[in-house]
Amino acid sequence: MANQSSDSREIDIEFRGVTKRFDDILAVDDVSLTVKRGSFFSFLGPSGCGKTTSLRLIAGFDQPTQGDVFIGGNSVVGIPSHKRPVNMVFQQYALFPHMDVAGNIGYGLRQRNPKPAKQEITKRVDETLEMVRLSGFGKRRVWELSGGQQQRVALARALINRPTCLLLDEPLAALDRKLRREMQIELQTLQREVGITFILVTHDQEEALSMSDRVCIMREGQIIQSGSPRELYDEPVNRYVADFVGKTNFFNGEVVDVSNSGITVKSESGQIFVGTQPKGAPLLAKGSKASAAVRPEMISITAADEINNCTNITIHGRVMNRIFLGEHSEYLIATKGYGDVLVLSPKSIESLNKSFAPGDDVSISWSPEAVLVLGDT
Repeated sequence: MANQSSDSREIDIEFRGVTKRFDDILAVDDVSLTVKRGSFFSFLGPSGCGKTTSLRLIAGFDQPTQGDVFIGGNSVVGIPSHKRPVNMVFQQYALFPHMDVAGNIGYGLRQRNPKPAKQEITKRVDETLEMVRLSGFGKRRVWELSGGQQQRVALARALINRPTCLLLDEPLAALDRKLRREMQIELQTLQREVGITFILVTHDQEEALSMSDRVCIMREGQIIQSGSPRELYDEPVNRYVADFVGKTNFFNGEVVDVSNSGITVKSESGQIFVGTQPKGAPLLAKGSKASAAVRPEMISITAADEINNCTNITIHGRVMNRIFLGEHSEYLIATKGYGDVLVLSPKSIESLNKSFAPGDDVSISWSPEAVLVLGDT
């Protein structure tokens, strides 16, 4: 009998000390994690970080060099992919061009032994088409569909077998930005409706943060941090996470004091910052290399002669560049001593005050509470 996971009623996927080597390449390095049943979970990281290999270990396309993988509480090490209760949607969809939409969706059912009755297959196909909002498209050829519709067919084909877990390998990468955003919303809605676990692999931080209940950030085969999108954004455990999730201004330096009131960092240019460490971050000691981090949306921008709140940290600079992005403007401010500082100004604020142009002298400010002190590793 296969080993049982202790939390099999609440956990769909579990890694216990999983390592995967390809000759001299360490793709996954002693990873342990759990994925809660019915959740939307994402592996996020750059190319080569181990996220796709982790997905392949769940799917059964690869087997771990050491450690154990559980699905639904049962160890699946050594079990081939076609015998695992999971299905995958690939980046290129891999639809069969010689079949119509209904034929593509019902393909998995027709491979079962014993094969369901024809009427049962037709019923299940129609139900799944309705689920992905493609009712009436069964007789269409796949080349007659848009990119978004093809993606829904690929989803329907994966869902019709009612897997324990649906694996998504960068399924939105081939779509344009507007359609990608629409499909992100549809995937979220679909996941809630069908109630099964979705596991997404992506290098797109916006995609992971907007859709997931929990995100696992990987680097060089290891998990750097795992948490809710808000936790990763507001409480990054180190500079790598803060840099990968959203935009951040970093002021590099050294810890010169640690007290109950905060951690003091002296930047390389001699500026002093006092901030706090995020929850769960390794404690920094005096003399440690560290960065004071300030998110650009936490920084306000005003005319140079305008008086700011005296409790804020205020510095003067000059606008080097302005990018209008619709809902906000992105400014690059050159300052003396602090370097170039990125500022995001909401349209609602600019409509009440004014926008600035390259060459304008400005003041920028942020509250002490906006400063996070992060280690480099």
